[in-house]
Amino acid sequence: MNNWSNRIYGLVTNPYVYHSIFWLSLFLVLNLLSSGHSQVWIGLANELINLLFYFLLVYINLLYLIPSYLRTKKYFTYLGSLLIIVIIFTPIQSLVSYVIFSSNELAQYDILHNLNWAFAQSFIVVSASTVLKIITDWLRNNQQTQELERKHIESELQFLKTQVNPHFLFNTLNNLYALTLKKSESAPEIVLKLSELMRYMLYECNEKKVSLRNEVKFLQNYLELEMLRQPKGIDIQLNVKGQIKNQEIAPLIFIAFIENSFKHGINANIEEGFVHIFLDIHEEEISFSVVNSKQEALPTIDRKVKSGGIGLVNVKRRLEILYPNKYKLEIKETPKTYEIKLLMNLN
Repeated sequence: MNNWSNRIYGLVTNPYVYHSIFWLSLFLVLNLLSSGHSQVWIGLANELINLLFYFLLVYINLLYLIPSYLRTKKYFTYLGSLLIIVIIFTPIQSLVSYVIFSSNELAQYDILHNLNWAFAQSFIVVSASTVLKIITDWLRNNQQTQELERKHIESELQFLKTQVNPHFLFNTLNNLYALTLKKSESAPEIVLKLSELMRYMLYECNEKKVSLRNEVKFLQNYLELEMLRQPKGIDIQLNVKGQIKNQEIAPLIFIAFIENSFKHGINANIEEGFVHIFLDIHEEEISFSVVNSKQEALPTIDRKVKSGGIGLVNVKRRLEILYPNKYKLEIKETPKTYEIKLLMNLN
């Protein structure tokens, strides 16, 4: 909810506010209905007396009848009780007005003549309080449900994000360990690149959205790290098309797809392996795709994934939460290639 809707909701569901508005509105309506009275002060005094009895009826209804009968789904008992208190209070209300205006025969005549209307008016007022109570309770319950859902989603997102960093770090440290065993000259530079990547992940990815420019820079650093640890001649490409301006995106959306492409495209000991990444950037939309080589599987082999896959499951769930109905994910597979296409609405 935005600030204006929050304020409106706060006013509508604040008991002091909507009760005050109810009684003020009712008093104005009653005076408009009695505006034809020849003596203004008599009409005003009579409506003040009526308002006092309506006050008693309404709060008996709100504090006793609704909690005892309506909320427990005893609808006929509730309706019967409502009619009984109206039948009891209305003659008392009319009697009080009759006594107070004992010196005014015209006013007494009006009170007796409009006794049926007084019953109807009392029932309308107390019924209106029931309707308003149901509406305000619904609004309050709806807001509480939305708040619980929002907190649940935020907790789930936080949990998913905590999975990203260890997963990524685990894979990269494994690669670094392999290079140190080989005493590779690339190891120190990989440590430096890794520290830059972790700095971004730890300090800049705590917000719901980050600059698209920073996210693309993160991908470039990751690919440079991969190029350092891969044998020379491996085909790794990042093609960025379009203009990066002030677009923002949920952090670490693409990295799981790219990690997966390296795992199956180059790290699986495929000759002439490749990973080709494409980013087509528009004002409010971004198209991301990864094509990688893969091992050609025999038809008889069960190719169900038995382990891993944390990253892909994670990013799919994050997309469902962060971009509901605003993304399209396609996966295409041939005997020798694996392709992922992701179209996202950034707005």
